[in-house]
Amino acid sequence: MAFGGFEHSHAHQRPMAEINVIPLIDVMLVLLVIFIITAPLFSNAIKLDLPDARGSQAPAKPEAIQIAINQDGMVYWNNQKLEGRELQVRLETAARQLPLPELHLRADKNARYEPIAQLLSAAQQNGLTKLSFVTDLPASSAPNPAKSAAAATAPRPSLPATPPGPK
Repeated sequence: MAFGGFEHSHAHQRPMAEINVIPLIDVMLVLLVIFIITAPLFSNAIKLDLPDARGSQAPAKPEAIQIAINQDGMVYWNNQKLEGRELQVRLETAARQLPLPELHLRADKNARYEPIAQLLSAAQQNGLTKLSFVTDLPASSAPNPAKSAAAATAPRPSLPATPPGPK
């Protein structure tokens, strides 16, 4: 190895351009020894006797039944007009389904409360507990244009018109 000296006899000698890597190698070897010694300490395992578990199939998404009540008190089941005891029969049939369906109730704002209360009571008696009230938002309550554009393109079930007079 060439080490520079303080001799003036070689005045035209070039400056030393070598990097002394010995201290770097010493530091690296010390770090390597430290990591070799400490690495097994980080991998201490606790022996556990874990139970076997098998994932079950995801539950089926419940059916959504659209129920509408117009201002005259007429009840519609998925846009089909119901007469007499048909509502009770359909609620009993829906209560036997697994998983239990969800009821989405749309009522005209001018509808009387009595048919709505009767529907709620009949649904509860049959064990149908998932009930949603569907409402329309006023046009002025849509501050986000992206949401209003998405809402405008999303399909919405329509409330059946008032049925025509007797046939």
